[in-house]
Amino acid sequence: MLKRFVAGDFHSYEEFVKSFQIKVPSNFNFAYDVADKIAEETPEKVAIVWCDEQGNSCNIKFSAIKEYSNRAAQFFKRMGIRKGDRVMLILKRRYEFWFALLGLHKIGAIAVPATHLLTAPDLVYRNNAAGIKMIITVADDEVIKHIEDAAEESPSLKYKVLVGGQRPGWLNFERELEKSEPSFTRPTGEEMITNEDISLLYFTSGTTGQPKMVTHNFIYPLGHIVTAKYWQNVEENGLHLTVADTGWAKAVWGKIYGQWIAGSAVFVYDFERFDAKDLLQVIEKYGVTTFCAPPTIYRYLIREDLTKYNWDKLHYCAVAGEPLNPEVYYQFLKMTGIKLMEGYGQTELTLVMGTFPGMEPKPGSMGKPSPGYDVDLIDENGNSCEVGEIGEVVIRTDKRIPVGIFCGYYQDREKTESVWYDGIYHTGDTAWQDEDGYYWFEGRTDDVIKSSGYRIGPFEVESALLEHPAVLECAITGVPDPVRGQVVKATIVLTADYSPSEELAKELQNHVKRVTAPYKYPRVVEFVPELPKTISGKIRRVEIRNKDQK
Repeated sequence: MLKRFVAGDFHSYEEFVKSFQIKVPSNFNFAYDVADKIAEETPEKVAIVWCDEQGNSCNIKFSAIKEYSNRAAQFFKRMGIRKGDRVMLILKRRYEFWFALLGLHKIGAIAVPATHLLTAPDLVYRNNAAGIKMIITVADDEVIKHIEDAAEESPSLKYKVLVGGQRPGWLNFERELEKSEPSFTRPTGEEMITNEDISLLYFTSGTTGQPKMVTHNFIYPLGHIVTAKYWQNVEENGLHLTVADTGWAKAVWGKIYGQWIAGSAVFVYDFERFDAKDLLQVIEKYGVTTFCAPPTIYRYLIREDLTKYNWDKLHYCAVAGEPLNPEVYYQFLKMTGIKLMEGYGQTELTLVMGTFPGMEPKPGSMGKPSPGYDVDLIDENGNSCEVGEIGEVVIRTDKRIPVGIFCGYYQDREKTESVWYDGIYHTGDTAWQDEDGYYWFEGRTDDVIKSSGYRIGPFEVESALLEHPAVLECAITGVPDPVRGQVVKATIVLTADYSPSEELAKELQNHVKRVTAPYKYPRVVEFVPELPKTISGKIRRVEIRNKDQK
């Protein structure tokens, strides 16, 4: 399957960037051209290995994927869901997510994956902003209540569908699938789906303002070939686990598109409450071969005795979502012998940079640019930065449009053009490049602190503080100063064994001076019980800044 879409043969990073090319077919549709093709050629091939906390498990073959996505497409069509209609999927880690997603792809409707953490006001905003016509969710009392409360203020919402339960006013997904035909004919004529049609819509968990509506077209899955094959290093007939709820974009980064194209099955561990020991046990029991998770997960894993587990099958681990603290990297390497390979991207993009197979990782670095992405760092005047100089990460699109880049923000041309103009897409993230071409994340453009002529990114200071045993979480921001312009402030959540004090604040300041450049140390230290965060767990530094301004 991979060879149908990839051109190029390479044995080094330089060859990879120069020779790699994705062959984009006309009217490509992942559901028909990948999932169904695999089902036709190798119907017994395993697509998903699923298990839950109670020990229930099943292997779902591609023949079943084809049948139940067809049934889902028939159900949607029977309910009047048409090409371009928006359907929200709040399905946690239920395997029905894959049936529904592919069923929507087959009719050309727009899937809107969403987290179960949304409250009624969150849902009202999303339902109305996107014109949601149907919501499919799990039988979770709290989630159901929020959806029902939101429905009263959501005029576009016509259907509520429940997986794993029954309720008045709701359709039962399993029953509706069984009532539907197991075959579905690919649409033609006016209903024909093109590469330019929208297939996915994600609400980004921005750290400022209301979430933006990111749209992707039908060739977006091909952009994740690099994600899966050349960063996560998945293999034919392997078993890949990306730790992600299906409500976040990371799920389609690691649980379907690139993995299936590259021939790997995906492992889905359906849990409610994360427990490091449980995760390690299922990785060992089911023979996961490749693994991807955010740094937070690895921070929990290294607290366990990893030497007790069999690492014969698991041989490659990737990490993304936030910069990796080097201490976590070295602890994991010491206990497992596996190097963590970092990557960087956004909901609007696919993998922009990564530490690819054959590259020596530099802990904390995002790696080097992916093929297809013309990456640059620019200063405030739009000039390319020198080595070591902090600038904004931008994607130059004047010569080529990367496969997988978003189509724009849904029905918001003004917002789209505020970040993508003059042939350049502005990520809003800052970084610097070292002499070997590796990129190092610093923060959001709004997060950069300008103090006494220095430009200070928050990550390095946060990373230094997190090495101290007293610090559980922290956020670095700038506060106004009449002499320096801004000074560095640390807002800190302490671990259970420590209490706020002036002596501890001084100790932490001295610690930062020792482990990083002295001018970066926080002149202001505030201890708080918790940090303000978005629904996806990102720290809202803007809220801290606004509070300090007031």
